[in-house]
Amino acid sequence: MKRGLIEICVCLLFILTGSCKKEETRRLTKEDIREKKEMLVRVNKYLVKKDVELIESYARRRGWNMELTESGLFYQIYERGNGIKAVNGKDATIDYRLSLLDGTLCYSSEEQGPKKFTPGHSTEESGLEQGILMMHVGDKARFILPPHLAHGLLGDENRIPARSIIIYEVELLEVSY
Repeated sequence: MKRGLIEICVCLLFILTGSCKKEETRRLTKEDIREKKEMLVRVNKYLVKKDVELIESYARRRGWNMELTESGLFYQIYERGNGIKAVNGKDATIDYRLSLLDGTLCYSSEEQGPKKFTPGHSTEESGLEQGILMMHVGDKARFILPPHLAHGLLGDENRIPARSIIIYEVELLEVSY
């Protein structure tokens, strides 16, 4: 995790120092802006690739058969329930454990009680919302969220560090229509 943050900082340092000349202040040209955007895209693609490699390695070591969505969410529904399907706009209640790849437990329903939120209308991680929408009441699943589907560059400024990959172990308890 720390290595990825260092890589971002180094790349951003190059970008910032490249635009700070000792000469007189100058306006950025369209070409300068295009080059900086291309560099940021390359850095982002590199970091996403490294995140995928970390997640795949982590899942493989545990023998988890994870599937991958187009957005980059790794998921596995390992126990099927027989309840109704979660949908956007309807409250979902879950039991959960949220941890980091190193095993650090960040949050859980044991500590804070079941989590209730409305997919499509909440402030929860977009990866969690995507995962819940694949579930039925009674399903148990695990989701591995890369930083862009979790808490991004900053973390949650509490228990989840910057650019963290997070793991949710989830059971969908209820969907309120």
